[in-house]
Amino acid sequence: MGEANLSAQEAQEDAHTRVSGPDVDAGRPGGAQVAAAQGPSQAERLIWRIRDRATFDRLGAVRRRRRGPISMSFLPGDPSLPPRIAYAVGRRVGPAVVRNRVRRRLRAATLAHRSELLPGGAYLIGASPAAAEASYAELDAAMAQLLAGAGGS
Repeated sequence: MGEANLSAQEAQEDAHTRVSGPDVDAGRPGGAQVAAAQGPSQAERLIWRIRDRATFDRLGAVRRRRRGPISMSFLPGDPSLPPRIAYAVGRRVGPAVVRNRVRRRLRAATLAHRSELLPGGAYLIGASPAAAEASYAELDAAMAQLLAGAGGS
């Protein structure tokens, strides 16, 4: 029958490629592809989170200062460490979407005044239901007042 004898070895590469030059994507690197990291690169932590229960308990026992729709509890700490902050935004403030918006605004106001944070200090920032209706400018002004008085109390 008309069977052809084919070599079992691979054919050597031909000088001509199968895809013509203009159709080749020259912008893609060759070799193994590594997935890009998601999100921004890890920044140096200028402010830490409070994670241990003992610090929360001590913050709950100290006097809370209130300015407008937010309150703050403060504990001095080791000045060799960055300041530590936690936010308490309870269900009375509103549904999850509102609570998250208030928490983001409080975080932004805290970062705007990070030069006033005492190194090693532990801060618990709380929000009342009025914080949901307050503008960012009102929250920022209240945060500035609270942080200005934190070192003296």
